[in-house]
Amino acid sequence: MALSGKLTKKLVENLGPGRHGDGNGLYLVVDESGARRWIVRVTVKGQKNAKGAPLRTDFGLGGADVVTLNQARDRALEYRRMAKQGLNPRFNAAREIPTFEEVAQQVHIDRMPIWKNAKHGQQWINTLRDYAFPKIGRMPVDAVGQPEVLMCLSPIWTEKHETARRLAQRIKTVLDVARSKEFREGENPVVAIRDGHVLPKVKKKAVHHKAMRWQDVPAFYADLRGRDAMAAKALMFTCLTGSRTSEVLGMRWEELDFGTKVWTCPAERMKSGEVHRVPLTDGMFEILEPLKALESEVVFEGQRRHRSLSNMSMLMLLRRMNVEGVTVHGFRSTFRDWAGEVANAPREVAELSLAHKVGSNVERAYARADLLDRRRALMERWSGYVAGASADVVHLHSKVGKI
Repeated sequence: MALSGKLTKKLVENLGPGRHGDGNGLYLVVDESGARRWIVRVTVKGQKNAKGAPLRTDFGLGGADVVTLNQARDRALEYRRMAKQGLNPRFNAAREIPTFEEVAQQVHIDRMPIWKNAKHGQQWINTLRDYAFPKIGRMPVDAVGQPEVLMCLSPIWTEKHETARRLAQRIKTVLDVARSKEFREGENPVVAIRDGHVLPKVKKKAVHHKAMRWQDVPAFYADLRGRDAMAAKALMFTCLTGSRTSEVLGMRWEELDFGTKVWTCPAERMKSGEVHRVPLTDGMFEILEPLKALESEVVFEGQRRHRSLSNMSMLMLLRRMNVEGVTVHGFRSTFRDWAGEVANAPREVAELSLAHKVGSNVERAYARADLLDRRRALMERWSGYVAGASADVVHLHSKVGKI
C-alpha cells in the first residue's frame, strides 16, 4: 500500500518554482528552469553537526521526471528509518543507478536555460534519441564503457561523421555528469576512444554553398525587381545585405532605425550569438519603405498575419525562376568575391560585413569596433552596383521593347 501525503501526481507536474512539501520531510523542488527533483530532510539520531546541534541533512532522491511520487515517498521512508537508527543515509542507503537515458534526459532539462534557442536544445537530445538510446538508453549509466560507446558511433562514423562527432560529445557530457553525481567511476570512455585513435581518421570535406557569379547579379536583381511576391522582396534585401536567411526573415520593424540608417539584428538570431549592426543603403530603403503600409509586426510577412515567410520561400522562388546551381546562402559568397575582386575591400571590413569573426580571441579583444562607417561605404558601393546596374538593365529592356 502506497504512502499518502499532501502532493498529487497532477500537482507534481504543474506546481511552479519553489519548494513544495509532501509531509514527513519529503519536498518537491521546482527550479526556475522548470526542472523538478525530490529531496528529503532527515535528522540522524545521536549525530551532531559542527556546531553541536542535531545533524539535519537534505538528500536528493532524483528527478521527478524519472522518480514517481510513490517512489519518492518510499525512498524518503527508507532514509527516515536509517536516520532513526543513527545511520547516515549518505553512506548507508542502497543507491539505485539510473539508466543512460534517464541521466541524459535530466541533463537536457537542466541545461534548457543555456541553449542558444529551443531548436538547438531539441537537436541535442534528438541526436541521443536517434543514435544512442536504442542501443544503450536502458543500460545503467555505470555499465557504459568503450564497447557500448563504439556500438553507437561506429555505424555512422564515416557516413555521417559530423553527426557522429556531435553524438560522441553529447555521450561524453552525459557520462561526465553521471560521474559528478557519483553514479560511475573511472575515465570517460569517449575520451579513451578519442585519445587511443580507436576510430579511423575521417578527412573533413569542405561544404561550399553554390553561389552566383557577381557579374550575373545585376541581371538577376532586375528580374526580382519586376516581381511582386514577398519572397522576391526578401531575396532582394538578402542580396544587398549579405545576411543569412534566418536573420532577414526574422527581421522586425523595431530593429530598424531609419534615422541612423542601421538595422540591428539581435544576438539570438545571429550565428555568432552577438548583436550585429547592418548599415542601410538607399537600395535597401527602396525595398523597405513600401512594406510599411502592411503594418505587420515582421518586415517580410508570409501567408499568416504577423508571421514571417518560411525558410524555404526564397529557395523555392529561385527554383520557380529556373535559377540552377545557386543557393540563397551563396549570395554571401557572391558579395565576398565582389568585395575582394572589385572593391579591393580590406579583409576585416569584408568579413565584418558578413558578421564573421576576424582574428584570434586576443585580437578581437583589442579590436572591438565593428567598423560601421567603413562597412557602410562598402555596402553602398555594392548596393549601387547591384541595384543601380539592375535599374540600367530594366531601362535597357524597356527601350528594346519600344523599338
